[in-house]
Amino acid sequence: MTARRSQTWQTCDMASTTGLRARVRAELVQEIKQEARRQVAQAGAPALSLRAVARELGMASSAIYRYFPSRDQLLTALIVDAYEAIGAAAEAAAAACKRQDFVGRWRAGCHEVRHWALANPHEYALVYGSPIPGYHAPQDTIGPASRVTLVLASVVRDAAAAGALSSPFLPRCAPVLSAAAAAEAQRLEATAMQGVPVDAIIRALVAWTQLFGSVSFELYGHFVGVVDNPGALFDQAVAEMCAFVGIRPSTERLGRDVG
Repeated sequence: MTARRSQTWQTCDMASTTGLRARVRAELVQEIKQEARRQVAQAGAPALSLRAVARELGMASSAIYRYFPSRDQLLTALIVDAYEAIGAAAEAAAAACKRQDFVGRWRAGCHEVRHWALANPHEYALVYGSPIPGYHAPQDTIGPASRVTLVLASVVRDAAAAGALSSPFLPRCAPVLSAAAAAEAQRLEATAMQGVPVDAIIRALVAWTQLFGSVSFELYGHFVGVVDNPGALFDQAVAEMCAFVGIRPSTERLGRDVG
């Protein structure tokens, strides 16, 4: 009985030690990433250095390589975190709307992208700014990078399924869809936008680029001296994007607005 008890205690001690090490490691990884974000905000992503991060944290330069074997792996961790954060924010904002409120979901997701970007400008720049010289994003970033896109795609897909998606153009005014553009749209229809007409997929892609273009113009100062109220312009742009894609208000929303 005593031997069995002793063995149980040893097992618990090992598990406790392993759990403690895992927590300590996780905390140190977070400290490393936090310092790296500070340095990226201060000097830009190209200047990020593992040795500089280690020095600021009081670590031996060789020790940091146990957690991030290269600068690119640390950059990837920061990029994944940024994509996950902006994606989670957009998802939560859209999910707060009723499922059939397609216009509301679209507007909420777009506005949350802007809010997050203004609150986290350096992290936004890390994922939507200029490419980092010499850095090539690995496959690990694809899933997190898709989260915001999938928020908007799901609105368009659900609107199409509910019959709340239409062309904003008169037939005689609709632009001619090239075969190459149609092929791109068909590929996306098979993966993320099932049931959405090809022309609407193209419009959704254009709106997606306009969303980030509008945010980037504001964030990087391109509206200075031109637009005094970028928030009002963005709100109008979001409404224009929604109409351009062809998303119509739900019957419930129409009734409420009229009443």
